[in-house]
Amino acid sequence: MATQDKDRAGKGSGLTREVARFVNETALGDLPGDVLENGRKSILDGLGLALSGSVAQTGIQVRHHLDDIAAVDDGATVIGSNRRAPARFAAFANGVGIHADDYDDTQLAVGKDRVYGLLTHPTAPALPAALAIGEISGSTGAQVMLAYHLGVEVECKIAEAINPRHYQTGFHATATCGTFAAASAAGRLMGLDEDAMLRALSMAGSQSAGLRENFGTMTKPFHAGRSSESGIVAAQFASYGWTAAPTILEAPRGFFSAAGGGYDEASIHGKLGAPWTFSNPGVSIKPHPSGSLTHPGMTEMLRLIRVNDIKPEDVKRVRVGTNSNMPNALIHHRPTNELQAKFSMEFCMAILLLEGRAGLNEFTDEVVMRPDVQAMIEKVDFVIDERAEAAGYHLMTTYIDIELADGRSISGKADFGRGSPAMPMSYEEVAEKFLECAEFAKWDGARAREVVDRVAEFEKLDDVRGLMSLLRKG
Repeated sequence: MATQDKDRAGKGSGLTREVARFVNETALGDLPGDVLENGRKSILDGLGLALSGSVAQTGIQVRHHLDDIAAVDDGATVIGSNRRAPARFAAFANGVGIHADDYDDTQLAVGKDRVYGLLTHPTAPALPAALAIGEISGSTGAQVMLAYHLGVEVECKIAEAINPRHYQTGFHATATCGTFAAASAAGRLMGLDEDAMLRALSMAGSQSAGLRENFGTMTKPFHAGRSSESGIVAAQFASYGWTAAPTILEAPRGFFSAAGGGYDEASIHGKLGAPWTFSNPGVSIKPHPSGSLTHPGMTEMLRLIRVNDIKPEDVKRVRVGTNSNMPNALIHHRPTNELQAKFSMEFCMAILLLEGRAGLNEFTDEVVMRPDVQAMIEKVDFVIDERAEAAGYHLMTTYIDIELADGRSISGKADFGRGSPAMPMSYEEVAEKFLECAEFAKWDGARAREVVDRVAEFEKLDDVRGLMSLLRKG
């Protein structure tokens, strides 16, 4: 992989401006049909997750925070509540909500040195910023749709370009790259010119933060909320005329160098919208509220259970083998609460063997600490498998070997999980997930179904405020 070094510090000059120009000059008509279709699915997915996230403990505490800072009850919708707030704070609350259950969509990697599924959660930072500014300004669905896609595209291409060291040594790319997404979406809706957009991106770079050590805690979704908020703040200050460096991405002391030690220029220069990330390699929508790296194994485990009619009492031992990067993210081998369980391959296998499902109701502290769940977790060995390692980090190759009490062995392998571009969900299937999230939040069913219908024709909305009213109490 080619990276910036001292001899090449000047090469790539103007990259930040290239990004700013892309955000300013792209029109909705430039987006292919499949990109718009996939975007509608991710938008519906994000709205449902904001609803279910509103009843999580993080949602309750975020609303306490809004009280503490005396956020005026005016502005943009805090989804799942009766509150409104200034755009930055609504984006923060909704970003936290979307990411609260780790059930949101994930960017897929391209290069073999990249970790598939471990780049960003693209919708969590981009959508709240686009919705907040769009609602306050009375934007059309077409305008918000375009801003959302621009944010996602900038976020994903930056994440793809930065040296993999960025993620591997502890940065949370959703938090860092997501700030650029929110700044792009907000800046486009605010009508920033190219120079102002350049400065918004620069301020976004100075606010990029988030560390993976906080995975399995409330601070992980905090990252998504803060990146969305920070992007709006960057765009707002740029609109005032606030100054900032013009080369924040490519400069020797800029984002790529400071946060990753370099970048692959070929992954971003000339690649924005060529192809769109939503088209290739695609974005994965989650079938389970757990880390995306668990999903190929979970998809295969469910298949093995159903095909072989495996009962919990039949299981003697389970071996799950993956490449070495997957345990680097799935760090909780003996989880004791729901947040840890989301990053535990052992729990994800155990709950499927016991319940045959793994949804919002299974990822609770009470379920995680059930004696039968803890006992089944002890039967699961999560190891590095040489075959998975050889397949490359751009795949999530997972080998499963189940040893049964009667002496039989059952084995399976998966590279992808349900919801990935290789096994995509239809809009109807995403709608089922949305309705599950709405029910979990005890949301009115008729209003939830109307949201499904409106998002299906998002670009035709005359004003997004009508849609947002369906996601607010009162």
